[in-house]
Amino acid sequence: MGNLADRIEEYLKQILEKTTEGYIVLQRSELAGEFSCVPSQINYVLDTRFTVERGYLVESRRGGGGYLRIIRLGLGIEGQYQHVIRQLIGEQLSHARSNALVERLLDEELLTTREAALIKSLLSGNNLGGEFRDWDTLRACLMKDILTTLSRDDLV
Repeated sequence: MGNLADRIEEYLKQILEKTTEGYIVLQRSELAGEFSCVPSQINYVLDTRFTVERGYLVESRRGGGGYLRIIRLGLGIEGQYQHVIRQLIGEQLSHARSNALVERLLDEELLTTREAALIKSLLSGNNLGGEFRDWDTLRACLMKDILTTLSRDDLV
């Protein structure tokens, strides 16, 4: 049935398909026990197969009461999310383009008027004066984080 990483990936995707919450919560040690492997093999699968680029967000807490939360991002098929981000934002984002993108999200009712105003204020950089010169790069990073949060299926 393929290698161990493939089997773990398939198992996790099947569980995600069955859930209506948009996320699953698992114990790393229990999952490792189920596949008779060490927890680092679970980490490998999560790090390589459940990435933001593939449409997933993984939250992890280690230790005795630790858990794994795998969240499906809501922008369609695997890999589409990163493509959308690259097309919309890239490595830099001007103030005018960031405002236009926020307006689009507002028009599509993905944001409330209040959320749009908050994001525009954050991305304006007006309150952060000083010698910082790379606003377009910072703005692009912030907008990518905002879009990742907006696309989380578990926050609907």
